[in-house]
Amino acid sequence: MDEVDIASLYRARGSGSAPAYQRVKDMIAEQIVAGRWREGELLPSENQLVGALGLSRMTINRALRELSADGLVVRTTGVGTFVAERKVSSALVEVRNIADEIEERGHRHRAEVVSLEERAADSVIAQDLGVAEGSPVFHSKLVHFEDGLPIQLEDRFVNPAVAPHYLEQDFTTTTPNTYLVSVAPLGRGEHVVEAVLPTPDESVLLGLTGSEPCLLIRRRTWSQDRLVSSVRLLHPGSRYRLAGTFDAQSS
Repeated sequence: MDEVDIASLYRARGSGSAPAYQRVKDMIAEQIVAGRWREGELLPSENQLVGALGLSRMTINRALRELSADGLVVRTTGVGTFVAERKVSSALVEVRNIADEIEERGHRHRAEVVSLEERAADSVIAQDLGVAEGSPVFHSKLVHFEDGLPIQLEDRFVNPAVAPHYLEQDFTTTTPNTYLVSVAPLGRGEHVVEAVLPTPDESVLLGLTGSEPCLLIRRRTWSQDRLVSSVRLLHPGSRYRLAGTFDAQSS
């Protein structure tokens, strides 16, 4: 892909409200996920990207550093940046269906739908889903139970262009994850994990008393080059944990 192609792709994203490094990062990630840059392929250098896009070296460097942290590229000092080999994700980072996780433990899953509606995207949701502020988006809020005990509050926004029949689904018999994967196969995901204190309403929905800390996963998913959903997954700290495996070479 030459510099003219790179510049055209970047301009096509528009200025928007996202910072320049994020637009560069998303542009490169989308080309990798779409297969236009293949595993092991050498990407344009920092100098080439600076020259083609007219951005600072600091901006380009941050985009490449975050792509490396996400596991999409590998950077070798003095050599360049390459598309990383795709590896099987561990349970810590892969996007899994909570109903399957519960059933694999030999327990019973149940979900209660708190809300399922269309609403106008505010500035935060518009940026998360890559849509215009004020445009319609779908919103769902569910509580997932394991053997009658609430273990996850799922607060999800969905891009209607990707899943136009989302609001017609019965999420007491299937999960949003299962439905979305069926209509928009997962191509890429990103998430952030943090410890938070729940709001009073969240405490009620999760059956918590006092100020028990929770584990929060913020996740966005893509199908091909389209953002599908942005979701907050809130878990009581005493009832949930993340687990994964790693090898010594990746530490």
